[in-house]
Order: sequence, then structure tokens, then C-alpha cells
Amino acid sequence: MAWSYLPHTQEDREAMLSAIGVGKVEELFKDIPAQLLFNRPLELPAAMSELELVTSLQKLASHNANLQEYTCFLGAGSYDHYIPSVIDHVIRRSEFYTAYTQYQPEISQGYLQALWEYQSMICQLTGMAVSNASMYDGGTALAEAAMMACSATGRKEVLVLSAVHPHYRTVLSTYGRDLGYTITEIGYEGGTGNLQELTQGLSKNIAAVIIQTPNFFGCIEDVKKIADLAHAQGTLLIVAVDPISLGLLEAPGVLGADIVVGEGQPMGLATAFGGPYLGFFATTEKLMRKMPGRIVGQTVDHDGNRGFVLTLQAREQHIRREKATSNICSNEALCALTAAVYLSTVGKEGLRKVAELSLQKAHYACREVTKLAGFTAVFNATYFKEFIIRCPRPVAQINEELLKEKIIGGVDLGIYYPELENCMLLCVTENRTQEDISNLVKKLGAMV
Repeated sequence: MAWSYLPHTQEDREAMLSAIGVGKVEELFKDIPAQLLFNRPLELPAAMSELELVTSLQKLASHNANLQEYTCFLGAGSYDHYIPSVIDHVIRRSEFYTAYTQYQPEISQGYLQALWEYQSMICQLTGMAVSNASMYDGGTALAEAAMMACSATGRKEVLVLSAVHPHYRTVLSTYGRDLGYTITEIGYEGGTGNLQELTQGLSKNIAAVIIQTPNFFGCIEDVKKIADLAHAQGTLLIVAVDPISLGLLEAPGVLGADIVVGEGQPMGLATAFGGPYLGFFATTEKLMRKMPGRIVGQTVDHDGNRGFVLTLQAREQHIRREKATSNICSNEALCALTAAVYLSTVGKEGLRKVAELSLQKAHYACREVTKLAGFTAVFNATYFKEFIIRCPRPVAQINEELLKEKIIGGVDLGIYYPELENCMLLCVTENRTQEDISNLVKKLGAMV
């Protein structure tokens, strides 16, 4: 049972070689010096039939700790939320199944309308006037927001709270280094940004303050107070958010944010071992022309019929070249469609319910874990679905033992914050049951 999925048969190859006047493929490389040729077979396993290949890949896949067999308490930017089955049915339709923005609006009205709906829902969620569709992921969206703020203000200094996701800060540093921007980190106190240190760091030279709420520790930042501090210096406020939290929390735009970004993975995208994910990006009407990425606009045709186009394209590199607002070349249209289907499916009340369940279960889990001897809560700040526990043993050891019990533990915070050695960041979503939490508590208790 050996089937070939290569489109050309041996007869096809011979006919093509005959048409160009050569006897074998190797003759096509005769102009390459002999010492540069790779004169031995590649060290690859032998070819398999489809049946053999499927069996082999299934065996390899079985080594992964997948979320169908394991209970997950790992978050930190990638979350195990429930994904309604309708999402897969919609996004796998052939007219939707692409990662690219459609440049031919006259024949892509359906997809462009879907992306326009996505933008509209992101605006409602964030409280902002305009959204794009879309960015690569949360980290690049945040970095692009910082670059946009520097461009809009004409300033080259940025303040970022150290409680912002470490990966996001690394991406930000990479973007800023080659552009000559100065990026200064502001410490935390009690789980949230140190506002006294932030106030001292602010000046007329600062283009933007970057915060995350809930932050990397799961704690809620005081967006309104930070917005007031920033705006007093003519500084823009960039807020990175967990979209699920906005089912309960006030929209950042209402609280004074100038740019709102985030990771869209919780909106219907699987954790998928790290991607592909979705960066959402929304801003004010004033800053719209500085915004990177594609923007789908609604208009009318000559006969007054509603239609959709890609608008404000003069900002983009295929027109402005090196003068473009950003060098983002593609986006995650399929992931944006996924988020749109998710938000449409759960609706306002459903999103609120997901947020409520996540919050309630996380607080229940924290209370139960901290009843164990040696396990204590690190911060007293208000948190959403993630919290930090100080452990009586190294977190790596605890996670290794949990994994043997088919439980994926939390993040070892000592990796990113030396002062938080032996501290674990645990995440609880609506997917976790009381039985799941009780089992975690039982296994942790047995380790003391």
C-alpha cells in the first residue's frame, strides 16, 4: 500500500527531461563545480507507505502532554479555555481557510466582512475607536504599539512595567534596539506596578507607558491612575489585556488607554504548542493613520450597495516602502476569523460567564492550595484567573512530579524573576472542574 503524493509520475519526469534535451536530472547541475556537489544520499529514513507513516507519527505525538489527557494549570499567555465546536466548522470552509488578508475586495467580500466584524467586536471589547485585522501575536502587537507611540509623539523613550510578560518585554527590546529607542523598566510592588517609581520616571521625553492588566502575575493594574499620570506629561498609555478578562473588567479605552493590544489566543484558538496565535490592536481615531497592519473599511458602491475594502493602505510598506508605518507584511487572518466566530458564538453574556467562572475557580483554587502547609500566597493584590503561590520545594521538582500524575503545573517564576524563586504562577480557567482542583491540591499536599 504505497501511494505517492508527488504530482509527477516517472513518465512525466522523463517527458519533461526529454523536452529540455537532457537525460537525467543531474545534468541540470553540471555547471556547479564538483567539489561543491553533495555526492552522497541524505541521511533520511526510508520512505513509508501512508499506513506506516500515520502509525509512526501517532507514536511520536503520543510523547506530547496534550490537553485531552492532561489537566492544565499552566497559563502565562496561553490558556486552556473551552473552544465551541462551531468554530472549527466555520474556519475550515474553503472560502475562509487562509492566513492572508484579501487584496481583491471585489471577489473577497465575505471574508472582508468577517474581518470587519472582527474589528468591530475588538473595538467594543477594548473601548477603542479603531482596530486592525490583525497582528502576529500579543508580543509583536505590544512592540508595534510602542514604535507607533514613538512615531506619533516624536519621542524616543518608553517606560514598561516589569510585571508585563517577560516574552513581550524581550520582543519590545529587540524592536527598540535597532531603532535607537530607550526602554526603561519600572518595578513592581505588591504584585502591581510601583506607581511612585513610575511617577519619578515620567517626563516630557517619554513617548509611552506600557502596562499589562491582568499583568504577568495575574494582578489587576490601576489603569485610570496610570493613564492620568502618563497624560499629564503628554505621554501615551499602551495597555496589554487578556480579552477574556474584559467580560468583567472595564474596557481600557474607557479608563484612558490610547492603544490597547493583547494576545487573542483565548478567543477560540487552541494552545497548539505555541501557535499560530493572534495579536489584536486597537487605538483612537486620532492615531488611526499611524496604526500598523491591515484595516478593513465599510463603504458603498456606485449603486449604494454596502461593500468592504482594505482602507488607508498608504500607510503600508507595499506603497510607502521604507516610509511605511510598519514592516508587518502579512497577518493572521484565519486566527482573526476564529476570534470573530468565538465572540459571535459566546456573545456578551457568554463572555461574561467565561470570565466569571475563571475568576471564581481561580480564587477557589488559591484558597484550597494555601490551606496546605508550606504553600502561601505571594501577593494580596486583586487578581483574575492567575495567582502566585510560594512553594516549600523548588517549582521544577513539583512540576516534574505533577507531570507524572498527568497534571501540567504552573510557571516557575524564578526563571524570570530571581526574587520569586520557589514561586509558581498557577492558572485556572472555566475548563477546570472542582475535581481537577481537588486532585491538584491532593498531589501538592502529598509532596510536603
